[in-house]
Amino acid sequence: MTDTLQIEELDDRVVVTLRRPGSHNAINAAMVRELHDVCGMLEERPRLLLLTGDGGTFAAGADIAELRERGREQALQGINSRLFDRIARLPLPTLAAVDGWALGGGAELAYACDLRIASPTAVFGNPEPGLGILAAAGACWRLRDLVGASVAKQVLLAGRRLDAEDACRLGLVAEVVPAGDLLKRAHALLDRMARSGPLALRLTKLVADAPGGHPVTDDLAQAILFESDDKRSRMDAFLAGERR
Repeated sequence: MTDTLQIEELDDRVVVTLRRPGSHNAINAAMVRELHDVCGMLEERPRLLLLTGDGGTFAAGADIAELRERGREQALQGINSRLFDRIARLPLPTLAAVDGWALGGGAELAYACDLRIASPTAVFGNPEPGLGILAAAGACWRLRDLVGASVAKQVLLAGRRLDAEDACRLGLVAEVVPAGDLLKRAHALLDRMARSGPLALRLTKLVADAPGGHPVTDDLAQAILFESDDKRSRMDAFLAGERR
């Protein structure tokens, strides 16, 4: 347990629960530092990451009191955007399990994950222009990639909030499950990914996230995998009629 996070380390995954009681898990400077520490741990020893929030809320945004005091120099440091970029670039897949509000910086944190699932009470939104700022930690381009330009502009410019049903229909979340089953379902999804080859997962994510895409990138990644012991053992098991 840190000041703002509850961290559970398992052999194949790390579970991080945002935990700022009384602040709806708003993302403050301490949480940013502690999430950077988590990233460092996962870069050194790659594992799957599950992000969720405590108390029926994912994260209700950035800490407004801190934002109020930030100026140009802090904006140019990209305090939240650098963190969310680092999370997006983690070696193995990341999953956000969203219960309740995921607003502002909280929404941008969820957008930075590879996959999202949600409870029926989940709400995604970016109300930053109402505070005289913009969603500058990835929402202006990640949300467009996730749901398309028209819906992204409805959220970013017109203040539309996406409830769980909308988010699922638009592909922002993979599925909606009852709040009581959210973490169980999240772990089941991670279990399924964990059965895949870790190097294959890592290179698939790297190729899928590569800007533009190119057949040579696919070929180079596949060349590495074709020479791996994991590939041979998995294909031998398949040919022998074994199932993983």
